[in-house]
Amino acid sequence: MSPSKNIGLFFGSFNPVHTGHLIIANYMVEFTDLSQVWFVISPHNPFKEKKSLLPDYHRLALLNIAIEDNPRIKVTDIEFKLPKPSYTIDTLTYLLEKYPKKNFILIAGTDILPTFHKWKNYKQILEFYELYIYSRPDYDAGKYKSHQKIKIFNAPLMEISSSFIRKSIKEGKNMDYMLPEKVYEYIKEMHFYKK
Repeated sequence: MSPSKNIGLFFGSFNPVHTGHLIIANYMVEFTDLSQVWFVISPHNPFKEKKSLLPDYHRLALLNIAIEDNPRIKVTDIEFKLPKPSYTIDTLTYLLEKYPKKNFILIAGTDILPTFHKWKNYKQILEFYELYIYSRPDYDAGKYKSHQKIKIFNAPLMEISSSFIRKSIKEGKNMDYMLPEKVYEYIKEMHFYKK
């Protein structure tokens, strides 16, 4: 498969997107054979309590602001249109039907691996798709370390999380540099995560 067809799919709620997410996406397009990385925003799961999850369209807006006009990093709201709850295998199947000439590769951290066997149709994912896994502290690739469909990368990581950012904003802390400048401006303007 030509590298120009290789699309990395970076799934998450991105609540909010932060500098750490963007560093991983940029690393994957610059240091692997991926031609693009698509952020796949997970919609609100109707079976879970909403808590501090921003509405889908706000998280989509924040991601679009974050990536601006980078031709190699894109955002897709494909899961907003699929049945809920959304499962990775269903999204992959849908994307492959829509873009049959693309080769979709999952991007995730080593933290998914201990429970990966609980994912819907995880064997099918491993049979038909590759996973590009970035190392996370305190998580080992374990039995997947030498799996032929899994590649481990030592992408630069920031010890930062969306939950830390939400909590800090609620406490009135300054989040300069942890969020892209325009994303932070939008969050402040809209008074997100204050309550």
